[in-house]
Amino acid sequence: MRQTMPVRLGPAEDSLIAQLNSVGASAEAERMTVAGLPTRRVESYHYTDLKTLLKAVPPLAEAANEASAPALRVAGAYQLMIANGVVQPSTTAPAGVIVGKAEGSALSTRDDVLVHLNGALARESLTLTLENSVDPVIQIDRRTEGAAAHVADSVKVFVADNASAVILETFSGSDAAHIGNHATYLALGKNAVVTHITVDLSARATTHFATNEYQLAEGARLRTVTIHAGAALSRSQVFARFAGEGAHGDFTGLNLVADGQHNDITIDIRHGAAHTTSQEMYKQIARGRSKAVFQGKIVVERDAQKVDAKMMMQGLMLSDEAEILSKPELEIYADDVVCGHGSTCGELDEDSMFYLMSRGIPKNEAETMLVRGFIAEVLDPIEDAALNEALNGVVDGWLLGQ
Repeated sequence: MRQTMPVRLGPAEDSLIAQLNSVGASAEAERMTVAGLPTRRVESYHYTDLKTLLKAVPPLAEAANEASAPALRVAGAYQLMIANGVVQPSTTAPAGVIVGKAEGSALSTRDDVLVHLNGALARESLTLTLENSVDPVIQIDRRTEGAAAHVADSVKVFVADNASAVILETFSGSDAAHIGNHATYLALGKNAVVTHITVDLSARATTHFATNEYQLAEGARLRTVTIHAGAALSRSQVFARFAGEGAHGDFTGLNLVADGQHNDITIDIRHGAAHTTSQEMYKQIARGRSKAVFQGKIVVERDAQKVDAKMMMQGLMLSDEAEILSKPELEIYADDVVCGHGSTCGELDEDSMFYLMSRGIPKNEAETMLVRGFIAEVLDPIEDAALNEALNGVVDGWLLGQ
């Protein structure tokens, strides 16, 4: 009988095992002891080897004594806050919005290390039930304050049939070597219309992990925007399932990486019902010695006929040292579908640069104009003027190196 060799554990894994045992998650501690953190051999982590990249894990977070101002302000938004994993008191909610708390993580169980860790370490979830359409943008400010800490937090959102909403989640905090493991579960009822935006504005020393899980009922329409503009190491995971006929999803994102950063966006979109459609458009911009990763998978299940799903990644390298990695995949088990994927990567167009500079525009400004044009496809569909302005401000800050 062949015996499995034990995994050699590093300091980060030893710390995680101790933290899991400290909260009574002995099964997850044993899983970490046996499997360790994922390496390149784990296909979904092929370009983000956590065993190598995650050097240390700070202590589990204590309660936050105070929180600084939101890293991103949107005029007129209804604001909620989670600080160091604890749901904070909120002001009176808009009509039809029910705010509450629930124990533990909101995510479904799946074979993923970040999901397992969040399930074991998240103590409570902020819950939102939207009974009707909500006018103001709902902003959930998720913060990690104080000295370096490991935080796991969770949000669970239910959107009723025929309701609509725009939900913005921002991630930030103090300038320390935090690790944030954030979870969001969002269920859309029949014919619900939701825009969900997540923006990582963490300090550069931070490690940012986020898992977003979506369930779409019949006729639901979802738009997601994932923006990475902060942490040194980040990975955002998107798991979406089309459970009802006629549902549609637009999954988009911006991976903005600069010198020393490694940022990963990984998506897994599953069409489980007929006559569903999706479009995936992710753009990556890398400068300096940095690495931007996109991994995308679309799965069409056997009974999901008449599915139309298209995925595209476009990368823009602003330096010779930058790396942009892309791995799009299709798994199709139905026989009457229209599906496709593509991936492109390159530098700024020299002819366009020459045209702008020949008209007296300085080189740096010309580059900025071309980059803004490159990302417009992701941000232009955001109709709320204040929110659109705030998101463009995030991009402008990144372009200026702030």
